[in-house]
Amino acid sequence: MGSGKEDCLGYAARDSSGVLSPFHFSRRAIGVDDISISITHCGVCYAEVVWTRNKHGDAKYPVVPGHEIVGLVKEVGSNVKGFKVGDHVGVGTYVNSCRDCEYCNDGFEVYCSKGAVFTYNHVDVDGTITRGGFSTYVVVHERYCFKIPKDYPLASAAPLLCAGITVYSPMIRHKMNQPGKSLGVIGLGGLGHMAVKFGKAFGLNVTVFSTSISKKEEALNLLGADKFVLSTNQQEMLEVSKSLDFIIDTASGAHPFDPYMSLLKTGGVLVLVGAPGEVKLSPISLLLGMKSISGSASGGTKDTKEMLEFCAAKKIYPEIEIIPIQYVNEAIERLIKSDIKYRFVIDIENSLK
Repeated sequence: MGSGKEDCLGYAARDSSGVLSPFHFSRRAIGVDDISISITHCGVCYAEVVWTRNKHGDAKYPVVPGHEIVGLVKEVGSNVKGFKVGDHVGVGTYVNSCRDCEYCNDGFEVYCSKGAVFTYNHVDVDGTITRGGFSTYVVVHERYCFKIPKDYPLASAAPLLCAGITVYSPMIRHKMNQPGKSLGVIGLGGLGHMAVKFGKAFGLNVTVFSTSISKKEEALNLLGADKFVLSTNQQEMLEVSKSLDFIIDTASGAHPFDPYMSLLKTGGVLVLVGAPGEVKLSPISLLLGMKSISGSASGGTKDTKEMLEFCAAKKIYPEIEIIPIQYVNEAIERLIKSDIKYRFVIDIENSLK
């Protein structure tokens, strides 16, 4: 049941042009286990291109995007124990799951057997369509809400809820937190730059791979990578052959896989978190060297809580450009052109009124 009042203001796409404009709608009434959050900031992810422009053919218009949500608790349901009004909180890529399967029970709700309910453009348990964080407030079950340490800037926390956790979760799962090991990061966008920051915080030797030489200086000097390799330069690639324990592949554009598999040591792992059109490689790339390729979605509640505490303790902050919501269509065009260093964050609190 909705609250009946169209008291939530958001920005929505009405068709596959993906153009976002103001949209009034109602949120569901707050339930006993729910939290109502006044949104202060929301990150801009490439998912905003995919679903506002109906790239997967499943857009449920009007689409209100945004799944890197942060803000302040403004109301709590009568059963809520872990949150109070005024708390700094975040919501990520999903807002519901069955809460009963083996994955939900292990804190991996994003892999729920019955399918997690995504933060926008998904059908919620009550049959309504979920709407995201390009809006003034959101109502969510407390299980899918995360406390953000008070001294961590809210604007900086937003990208952690998707870009951050999407690389952190597989890094922990594949034990990419062993000091002295070597990590390769393919692509230096929103996800890639966080993989570099986490890699350095874990004490890894980090090499960045990019097709763009213009990324070299920032990779080395701003983000602290140990080495930069222009992936189109065969000699540079050859020089790092069989030198990496792990690779995080954040690139969504078409790219070959065999050259990267040859950079892994025996038993090395490449984790795919980007979404290229296809993954094509020779079986020999895996067989000769006991190598593996793995995939990963965003991350469950257990990893997300741990990551937020880790970022606060280690003072790890995403590189962000804060924008007003009125600039969001231009921001998405810039995102498509990779003209961003490295994550747009919308100042909802001060621009959406």
